[in-house]
Amino acid sequence: FANITNLPRDVPIANQSIKSIKSIKMRMFTPTILVLSLTQALAFTSRTSSAFMGKNRDVAHRQFTSSSSSSLCMKTIAVFGASGLTASECVYQALKNGDTVIGMTRNVDKMVIPQGSGGAEAGKPLTDPNLTMIAGDVTKVEDVAKVFENDIDGVVVSLGGKTSDVGDTMLTDGTKNIMDAMKSKGVKKISVVTSIGAGDSKDQAPFFFKILMATAMKKIFNDKNNQEEVVMNSGLDYCIVRPGGLTVEPPTGVINVIEGEAGSIARADVAQFCLDAITVEDFPYIGKAPCISSVGGTSWVKDRSKAARGEM
Repeated sequence: FANITNLPRDVPIANQSIKSIKSIKMRMFTPTILVLSLTQALAFTSRTSSAFMGKNRDVAHRQFTSSSSSSLCMKTIAVFGASGLTASECVYQALKNGDTVIGMTRNVDKMVIPQGSGGAEAGKPLTDPNLTMIAGDVTKVEDVAKVFENDIDGVVVSLGGKTSDVGDTMLTDGTKNIMDAMKSKGVKKISVVTSIGAGDSKDQAPFFFKILMATAMKKIFNDKNNQEEVVMNSGLDYCIVRPGGLTVEPPTGVINVIEGEAGSIARADVAQFCLDAITVEDFPYIGKAPCISSVGGTSWVKDRSKAARGEM
């Protein structure tokens, strides 16, 4: 994977720090987040994830830098498909940040503490006074509307599921319903998790994965491609997040935005990027579809120290 040059110093941004050439301090307020997660269909097996580690030569990368000293003051974050492996990380991390979360999923009984960030508590039921769970189907307008009965400030969409279970167009139809509801309520910020290989990132997928995209995963990638297209044409402040091979490892805080072949990345790190996309004002990838990986480099590093959290 790409070798990324270490940058001179950490720049604190609320609970995170960014390795950056320019020292830019951003003040973040406690956001509220709703996470929509249906990414289970694209969850790679450990074999797939390890294969993503493959070649790491000749891979271009971009360092994240911010040009603003302000951040959004969020109140509530919505997460759809919240019980999914990546979305549950969004829910968990948002709650730990003190945010209010409204999650929608088909089966609320599956809402558990995620393996990556949850440590010894992983697998236990995830409950919190700031968490509201709604059982629903994103393809049903009336279910999606229940989420927006609350004042939502930002949305994370991380949908998944086998097409044999959820249908061939669930990602596109569900995302359209969510965005329509957002527009009716004046909500602008949305991050949408798709996959490496979707849209114009086909050449960034490893060879073996390209074969799957054209065969066993053809239907879901047709849906992902259409999903990305409707998001790009939505007029919202979107960030389409295309992760490499997904793992359930603990968060590394290292997220590289890459232009070459993707490596692997922990779902916990993907979740951090998704939350940053809807909480950090002037986030540099709004209106874009970055491919992200944690292999090599330090382009987007979260400072998890007590000092960064204002506890020292």
